[in-house]
Amino acid sequence: MLSYLANYSEYFGPLRLFEFRTVRTVLAVLTALGIGFAIGPMLIRYFRELKLGHGYIDDRTGALGATYFDKKNTPTMGGLIIFLSVFISAFLWAAPNIWVIVSLFVYAALTIPGFRDDYLKVVHKNRNGISSREKLAWQSFVTLVALGLLLWHPLSAEKVRELWVPFVKHAVVSYMPWWLLLLMIYLWVVGFSNAINLTDGLDGLAVGCTITVALVFAIMAYVADHVFLSEYLLISHVPGTSELTVICGALIGGCMAFLWFNSHPAEVFMGDTGSLALGGLIGVMAFMIHQPFTLVIVGGVFVMEMLSVVLQVSWFKFTRWRFGEGRRVFLMAPIHHHFQKKGWPESKVVLRFWVLSLGCALAGLATLKLR
Repeated sequence: MLSYLANYSEYFGPLRLFEFRTVRTVLAVLTALGIGFAIGPMLIRYFRELKLGHGYIDDRTGALGATYFDKKNTPTMGGLIIFLSVFISAFLWAAPNIWVIVSLFVYAALTIPGFRDDYLKVVHKNRNGISSREKLAWQSFVTLVALGLLLWHPLSAEKVRELWVPFVKHAVVSYMPWWLLLLMIYLWVVGFSNAINLTDGLDGLAVGCTITVALVFAIMAYVADHVFLSEYLLISHVPGTSELTVICGALIGGCMAFLWFNSHPAEVFMGDTGSLALGGLIGVMAFMIHQPFTLVIVGGVFVMEMLSVVLQVSWFKFTRWRFGEGRRVFLMAPIHHHFQKKGWPESKVVLRFWVLSLGCALAGLATLKLR
């Protein structure tokens, strides 16, 4: 919204700075960071007064959670801190176009089932929250609406049908049929929504890894909209996507503010309110700038966490069917709990996964040049 102030630069020269996306990205980071620091203590205090903690040790952590810190009464729904910080900052600094509208729609729409899930758990003491069927139905609806908007708008209708993969200097599919297009956006929005949800099990783990991913995609979104850089790096040129750099900046600032309160021992948990929406936002942005497969590399920690659960459940069911007794690949899944079971302190698990996330981010950036 404030980007329109650049139109009045003839009356006040410094307003022309708002034309530059880099300036607005920095301002988006600082705005989201400031909002997060301002509302964080108030929301945490409010959550505590309402006793919005689980009231029990989650089955996914069992006694592990109690070993390092009594998590059962720590308030959840902290994803609202990130949501308000990111949404307000993005609204102020990003110039609206189809890419911005779709990304913010997905982010806001996926916050709803996450909030409902947390609400059922902490208020109604329903430890299962919303059903998997209801969650998947809502995620599917959001994906369909997002795709419909992209196909409807002339700026995105043609570009969104291109399929690009890392290490290839041209689109491998120049015009995806509707069913392949739907499959692609569905897998990335729903897949990464659930992947970050699974990663959110230790203090600071999911939000710390999200910051590195957002930083990489801020760069990629900017490059995709830059005629010279996209041509030089032989990647897809997608006009208008540099405004997603501002969204990523707001996301970085909001996540940094939340990490301040979520670092071990956490004062508040993200909950499904934050994790489902963050995954969907990152997934749809990667899809729109033609870097979906690069997200698999950059978000390697999220992919690893999700695959560990899939492998654990699949192997358990197969061995129970084959041998009459279920067997496990890991001591516990998701895989961060496996290392806790091996005796690693929670802070060591988180820091080492952050290192892995940074390595994945650098590897993802390298794909821009390796073509």
